[in-house]
Amino acid sequence: MSSATRRGLGRGLASLIPDSAFDAEEGNQSGTPFRMVPIDEIVPNPEQPRRTFDREALQDLASSLKRHGVLSPLVARKHEGRYILIAGERRLRAAGLAGLHEVPVVVRDAEAPAEQLELALVENLQRADLDPIESALGYERLVQEYGYTQEEVATRVGKNRATVANALRLLKLPEFVQQAVRDGRLSAGHARALVPVEDVEQLRELVARILAQHLSVRATERLVATATRKDPVVSQGEARRRERTYDYATRLLSEALRTSVQIRPLKKGGGRIVIDYAGAEDLERLITQLRD
Repeated sequence: MSSATRRGLGRGLASLIPDSAFDAEEGNQSGTPFRMVPIDEIVPNPEQPRRTFDREALQDLASSLKRHGVLSPLVARKHEGRYILIAGERRLRAAGLAGLHEVPVVVRDAEAPAEQLELALVENLQRADLDPIESALGYERLVQEYGYTQEEVATRVGKNRATVANALRLLKLPEFVQQAVRDGRLSAGHARALVPVEDVEQLRELVARILAQHLSVRATERLVATATRKDPVVSQGEARRRERTYDYATRLLSEALRTSVQIRPLKKGGGRIVIDYAGAEDLERLITQLRD
């Protein structure tokens, strides 16, 4: 991992996770001191933000580990004679599938649950192992359970604040939209464009249309802008009723004022009344008539 990347991890995190924890599974060892630990002595990280592990990808990794072994140490903390995993759950699972009995582990101090979650988030985010919803849920836990601000979350996981804020917006969407993001059918950009849509049935229709027509994010944004426009929905019957009302009012005013009158309603509500006059004398007549 580059020095610039490590600087982006936030205070304390770079010292807790070795370079090798971010190397590819088949990458070179960094020389970080580690110990070989039996797999059955390692307990998965209870703060692991990742919810799903691709079985096929794990099998591929397991095949690689059979040939080369685990070249990038896992990161764990010691607790009551066992090792609580902080980073490297994919490697741990793949090592089990490969039939390995022990793996290299770097032992670090990270007692606080918030710190364990930070470290797991950083490792997964640097590897791009989390889907957008898993990342958002991890950020949300740091905010809601551990009292972080969005700015603090961004600093600690090496992201900018806008990235964190945009990720958290995804959690406002219904589960079926979040699942489409998890499955890779919708991108995070598509999902963010859908956030303004409040009606669930309308949202289902929009998602179906996006998927069927393979719409781009830009096209989705335009579609949502049209769908959420605040123009009132008026039925044909209501439109005819309003038209009759305007016609009656126009005729009534024209007869009363003895001149041409136009009523011009506005889409956003209200409207204008335009009164014609033939000249100065006609205008004076209208003023006198309206004043009286």
